[in-house]
Amino acid sequence: QVQLVESGGGLVQAGGSLRLSCAASGSTFSINTMNWYRQAPGKQREFIAQITTGGRSNYADSVKGRFTISRDNAKNTVYLQMNSLKPEDTAVYYCDARLMTLRDYWGQGTQVTVSS
Repeated sequence: QVQLVESGGGLVQAGGSLRLSCAASGSTFSINTMNWYRQAPGKQREFIAQITTGGRSNYADSVKGRFTISRDNAKNTVYLQMNSLKPEDTAVYYCDARLMTLRDYWGQGTQVTVSS
């Protein structure tokens, strides 16, 4: 079992920045990758960023150059630094821990709202 707690969402003006945090607990030794997704109203959940245990990262084209994912293994925490935010970034952001078995555990989500 893995539990995830997300924080850091809020309201920000276009061009601003936010940093999201996701703290994992439980069987964290079994985590393979950690990921961020987002879901805007009326849209499908969208992959945003991924980081592996080796520190390799992958990003969706929509956020490349603006968002940075990082991981603190000692704290079992993953971060998403979001810069140059746009109104279209408005969504609920979800943290996902993917285990070696490929089973996923999800956080509760945190709302990010970007005003124009």
